[in-house]
Amino acid sequence: MFVDHVTIRVTAGTGGSGAASFARFKYRPKGGPDGGDGGHGGSVYLQADPNLATLLDYRYQTAWKAQRGLHGKGKNMTGASGEDLYLPVPPGTVVRDAETGEPLGEVMGKGDVLLIAKGGRGGRGNSHFTSSTHQAPREWEPGGEGQERQIELTLKLIADVGLVGEPNAGKSTLLSVVSAARPKIADYPFTTLEPNLGVVGLSGHRTYVVADIPGIIEGAHQGKGLGLQFLRHVERTRVLALLVPLDSPDPQQTYNLLRGELRAYSEVLFQKPHLVLLSKRDLLPPGEPLPELDTPGAIGLLAFSAVAGSGIEDLKEYLWKAAHAARTEDAKLAEFGGPMDEMDVGPPEGDPEWS
Repeated sequence: MFVDHVTIRVTAGTGGSGAASFARFKYRPKGGPDGGDGGHGGSVYLQADPNLATLLDYRYQTAWKAQRGLHGKGKNMTGASGEDLYLPVPPGTVVRDAETGEPLGEVMGKGDVLLIAKGGRGGRGNSHFTSSTHQAPREWEPGGEGQERQIELTLKLIADVGLVGEPNAGKSTLLSVVSAARPKIADYPFTTLEPNLGVVGLSGHRTYVVADIPGIIEGAHQGKGLGLQFLRHVERTRVLALLVPLDSPDPQQTYNLLRGELRAYSEVLFQKPHLVLLSKRDLLPPGEPLPELDTPGAIGLLAFSAVAGSGIEDLKEYLWKAAHAARTEDAKLAEFGGPMDEMDVGPPEGDPEWS
């Protein structure tokens, strides 16, 4: 089961209380105060784990608590601190405070750690309260309460290429052809109810990740159909591949609808690099020209048939070039914070299917 949104309650450990103790040794009848401090409570962290692809574990266990600190003891012995609790989540998980809506952060890469609930500090023992006029203090401090909060975890899949299209545009079929993924394929709308990821392998140990997202319909940015699920996951993709099936009554209108829904949801999403894929090439009669589309800003257009296998190898290579260019630009942005330059991926030389 694919779960991409959960609400859980996390509680950090309470700190241990300080001790009120006085030294009692055979040769030190008035040894003075020796109460130790309490240990600190454990904190709660999120940690990105690339082996995970869903938040399923948190659907069934919604309360998580770190260890509390132990109380201090005599002989100035400090109580043991509670162990921190690390909750593994898939990379791309965004965290918000469920009550205030405040964003707490996100974990993106392997090993990323995010503090979401801080443990309470340990209380001081009575040895800290001595003074020249107060040499036998009985004061001690209780441990601090650990932070408790209800948080929302939202997974936004990280992929190089996101397949965008209406229901039955051929996204799942394409993913099954270019990768080892086996998404559900059928001849009715909304076959894909959850995102699927596939790794495309090419010569020279080149790989990239393709995401098949649930189909988008008009009004998806308002939550119609499975729109919000689609839009949430496509945010993380580097390049968008808009699928326009050649059996569509009006391919231009289909393209305009997809671009319009992207823009209505997020201008940032709309500005991502995109290319146009004309699917179901086998349904056009031999020799019939491809429909002319006005695709402003697109970095390329290619017709292919996943069923017949035509155009697939060129498509895989071109998607690699687009994904590689986007990765390079992302690395530049992370290092220098500069604007993204226009990607130069270019169509395969001499290929009549490209425009």
